[in-house]
This record gives sequence, C-alpha cells and structure tokens, in this order.
Amino acid sequence: MHTIRPAQPHDIPTILRFVRELAEYERAADKVVATEDMLREHLFGELRPGRARVECLIAELHSAPAGFALYFHNFSTWLARSGIYLEDLYVTPAARGRGLGLALLRRLAHIAVTRDCGRVEWAVLTWNTPARGFYESLGAAPLDEWIYYRLTGEALKELAAADSGT
Repeated sequence: MHTIRPAQPHDIPTILRFVRELAEYERAADKVVATEDMLREHLFGELRPGRARVECLIAELHSAPAGFALYFHNFSTWLARSGIYLEDLYVTPAARGRGLGLALLRRLAHIAVTRDCGRVEWAVLTWNTPARGFYESLGAAPLDEWIYYRLTGEALKELAAADSGT
C-alpha cells in the first residue's frame, strides 16, 4: 500500500538522501552541494520565514519513504498562467515498478489543475530512456525545439558583477 503526502520538516534528511541517490543515478553525485539547512530554508522557510520557494511530495510504501517529487511554480507569459516545474522525481530502486512514480505525477497533476496552472514541465536526461518511455506513456511530449541553458558558478557571478544597477 502506498501514500503520497506533502513533505514535513522531519523529512529533510530523507529528502537529502533521495537527492543524493538521484544525483548518483544521473552520474553527477559530485555536483550535490545541498545541505539539510539549505533544504529546510527553501522548503519550509524555517531559517528565514517567508523564504519557502519549493514544495515536495513524499511517496511512502508500507509507511516508509520510498520516493519524492520536488517542484515549484513558474509562469508562462504566453498562457498568462502559472505552471509547475518538476525539479526532481525519484523512486528508490527497491520500490520501482509499484506505481509510486505514477502516483507522484498524478498528485502533481491534481495540484496543478486545482491551482489553475497551465502546465507541468520537467527535464529528462537524453540517455534516461526508461524515464522518457514512462513519461511518454502518460501523454507527456518531449520539446525537441527547445534547448535548456544554465548559468552557474563563476559565469553567473561575472555576469552579475557587470550589472551597474541602473
């Protein structure tokens, strides 16, 4: 039996463990710099009230955490509506094939519809064919005409430093 529920502050160590397991699966374990305090701040605003920026669902299998979906709102100017961006979806290897990924996505879709969002979006690594097949089986379509860009680290700092503030 599984349940899907909103994450609570006591879930922070589990969420960080899931983030690290997902990063390892995605061959990028060395890129994780997240800490429990950082997650706590952004998920619950405990360190600085009003700072919560993301939300998280926990999937439980037989009352034990077995997966998560971490998401936040974005905005489409074309739709003039909010959307939801799914940052991470992860189910532990032992719990895969039991419907938890589908249950997490169903709950996320329900949240999006309830909040009058225009869409739910996410990114998938090109080599992750099991995930791509799963998402496409649900009716999700890849956006081949879009390329994602990312500005981080020193390049981000250099660009910010060039801003004159006017």
